[in-house]
Amino acid sequence: MTVQNRKIGFIGAGKMGSALMQGIIKAEIVKPENLGASDVYEPFLNELNAQLGINVSTDNAVIARESDILILAVKPQTLSFVLENLKPYISNDKLIISIAAGVPLATYENILPEGTRVVRVMPNIAATVSEAASGISPGKSATSEDLKAALEIFSAVGTAVQLPESLMDAVTGLSGSGPAFIFPVIEAMADGAVLEGMDRKSALTLAAQTVLGAARMVLETGLHPGELKDMVTSPAGTTIQGVHALEEAGIRAAFMNAVIKASERSKELGKK
Repeated sequence: MTVQNRKIGFIGAGKMGSALMQGIIKAEIVKPENLGASDVYEPFLNELNAQLGINVSTDNAVIARESDILILAVKPQTLSFVLENLKPYISNDKLIISIAAGVPLATYENILPEGTRVVRVMPNIAATVSEAASGISPGKSATSEDLKAALEIFSAVGTAVQLPESLMDAVTGLSGSGPAFIFPVIEAMADGAVLEGMDRKSALTLAAQTVLGAARMVLETGLHPGELKDMVTSPAGTTIQGVHALEEAGIRAAFMNAVIKASERSKELGKK
């Protein structure tokens, strides 16, 4: 299955769903008329229709019937209810992609008709600016073409990697929740510069660009982050003083614990 000329429908148009829709339109994966969304909140749907030119409905069945690829972007707590209601409109010629955090593939395969092709994906909010980091895991009935389609969609809005389902909770804790761990870092770095006398706008611009530049160096050089750190920490210099302050504050343990805690919560959601 290739994505071109296929109709993609979203069940749920909240923050993550709308971020993906914006990214898909921006990347020109499909034309707006081939993209649809359903949600209970009609004013928001109308706003999406006006902004993106996509088809909208408050009836999930309408979007399900009209879509070749159905992306489930609902909260994990409501997913089983949504699946039961969608079941009559799901056939084996449709690809189901879910981005619900923590919900295992077995949940979809047990509720939906036998042979339903399901792919589980954990993206993040950076899809809005085409910089998402997504983990992808195919279900037992998903074909290689289904996997290619999912990779095509999520690679167009960032970076996507295939992983075994056993690691999807770790993906949720790392990249799914990760942007929320980095935003306070950018804010705090800017606060430090403001304390030193810099204006807020300049401080935020420089802090955000610093994080972006550091990330690109890791991705593009292929060097270990420790090697890159050593490149800018000269003996008795300014940077090593800052690194020492971060180590004193336990920065490594704090970030490790953030990922672990978020991963654990993902596992809990999958059991409900």
